[in-house]
Amino acid sequence: MYRELVEQREIAPLNNIGSMYLERQGVPQDYEQVAAWFRTAAEQGNANAQHSLGALLLHHEHDGIPQDYEQAVAWYRKAAEQGHANAQFNLGWMYAEGDGVPQDYEQAAAWFRKAAEQGDTNAQFNLGVMYAQGEGVPQDDQEAVAWYRKAAEQGYADAQFNLGWMYDQGQGVQRNNVRAHMWWSISASVSNAEDGKAANARDMAAQKMTPAEIAQSQKMARVCLASIRKKCN
Repeated sequence: MYRELVEQREIAPLNNIGSMYLERQGVPQDYEQVAAWFRTAAEQGNANAQHSLGALLLHHEHDGIPQDYEQAVAWYRKAAEQGHANAQFNLGWMYAEGDGVPQDYEQAAAWFRKAAEQGDTNAQFNLGVMYAQGEGVPQDDQEAVAWYRKAAEQGYADAQFNLGWMYDQGQGVQRNNVRAHMWWSISASVSNAEDGKAANARDMAAQKMTPAEIAQSQKMARVCLASIRKKCN
């Protein structure tokens, strides 16, 4: 079936065949075949293939795919300009790091914003960081809080940690130990929370709180998690 569709130059199945070689779905894993099929679909304008080809050119040099930052940027850009959120985030990251393009924080922020407005949590978090640090955008703690919150409410542990920090420090929001403790508790509950930093911050915050405040924070955290982070205010 796939070969018949290829002969008709159907674009989506071309990308699907590349994914089959990548994920060993009925065929041996073969990165040269992956690259070939992704490239064929990408050249016909398939945004998913363009994004996948960009990623392949960055992360699979040990699999026989030469690393090429400039080509990765070019393919990310083609997908990003079609509205592909992951490509928009990755293009923003390339600008932020200066990989394959001159480092440009304004361009990074602009592409992060496009992805963030589509709900991409990586972009929301990184845009929040840029507002907090004043990189590529005017420094604005309230904007940082707003973007951290969007990512935090989707379960992004680092955004939850940073939001807790903003409440603890009173940056962009009124200082609130209960809410800082709540967000750090939620962040600590995520299995991949980095190095126990959220749990450590939560425990330090607890030293400044009354038992009643700790109980209130714990209740708020339970409600937030039980509502799949829909009731976290």
